[in-house]
Amino acid sequence: MTPETLIEVKDLNFSYDTRAILKGIHMTMPRGKVIAIMGGSGSGKTTLLRLISGAIQPTSGYVKFAGQIVHELDRDALFKLRRKMGMLFQFGALFTDLSVFDNVAFQIREHTNLPESMIRDLVLMKLHAVGLRGAHHLMPAELSGGMARRVALARSIALDPTLIMYDEPFTGLDPISLSVIGNLIRRLTDALGMTSIVVTHDVQESLKIVDYVYFIADGVIAAQGTPSEVRDSVAPFVHQFVHGEEDGPVPFHYPAQAYQKDLNLEDTFA
Repeated sequence: MTPETLIEVKDLNFSYDTRAILKGIHMTMPRGKVIAIMGGSGSGKTTLLRLISGAIQPTSGYVKFAGQIVHELDRDALFKLRRKMGMLFQFGALFTDLSVFDNVAFQIREHTNLPESMIRDLVLMKLHAVGLRGAHHLMPAELSGGMARRVALARSIALDPTLIMYDEPFTGLDPISLSVIGNLIRRLTDALGMTSIVVTHDVQESLKIVDYVYFIADGVIAAQGTPSEVRDSVAPFVHQFVHGEEDGPVPFHYPAQAYQKDLNLEDTFA
């Protein structure tokens, strides 16, 4: 693990009971880069984020974050490590009974002893970074979907994390909001020197902003590469995913017995 590497994932396996989700995953994520994790629904992308954060423990293998093996840390050390991590949930997950200002201030108040005057300055600075300083007094119910996602992003950078993980940050957004969020992820990563992991199905928007892509299929790394390598890939799974094709390695039809048998018409077709 080099000084430029923030996260090292080595021979990572995870199972729910006897159902294997991740099978021998290897990844390296440098500091200051945007990394996309792509794959079909249920392929283990969000599970990987939970393993990186220490919310669950691997069956075998490890995740190393900033030189520390995450699942070997005790409770206090894990909480300390998590202060270096931010998380943007799929639909923002704002506290509905707190204002925009108090949503962003929440973890600063929880994890520091800063005076309110300094907290106010920090919150307004984070909201300004996402273009919503003027909305600090609004309640979540008064926000559009894109605005709520930006407030959640301001909250995730409140403690200046080393890593931010985004779980489907583009879901449900109109084209303008989608572009805004994508550009914010890129600009904040560059400005703050942090690492960003983006779990997403939105291939085209992601390829505009990321530095590297990992594709997960059937619990393994099916493909990986830079955006240009991904766009030009002739690997069947990657080509189908990038171009949104109906059939391919991921079939349109769920496995089934012969159609005639399901219709009890085998004698007719004999």
